[in-house]
Amino acid sequence: MKRFCLAVDLVDDADLIAAYEQWHSKETIWTEVKKSIEDSGITKMEIYRTGNRLFMIIQASAAFSFEQKCEMDAANQKVQEWEGLMATFQQSLPWAKEGEKWVVMDQIFEFETRVNGFI
Repeated sequence: MKRFCLAVDLVDDADLIAAYEQWHSKETIWTEVKKSIEDSGITKMEIYRTGNRLFMIIQASAAFSFEQKCEMDAANQKVQEWEGLMATFQQSLPWAKEGEKWVVMDQIFEFETRVNGFI
């Protein structure tokens, strides 16, 4: 199992942020987008927001790769349509590479506690 954390910013506009959150509600997110996430080997995805910054946690199978996911997404018309729609809400982080939206974060700290000798 792999885990990744990513970040992107939203356009700093309350109405756009509210619309972005609405698009990600269980009732609104497109079935084809959820299927593409599952088909790529992602087993769990969470998105959190503070202000206009988004933080995503991905848990994926050992076989998952961002390269393969990008290839699959490029060949999926509905995912491309979704990405185009989401681009109206998102803005790249200042240090993102050209054309990059979500930026993979580096882990800098981990702490694990033991309870009764078990982790």
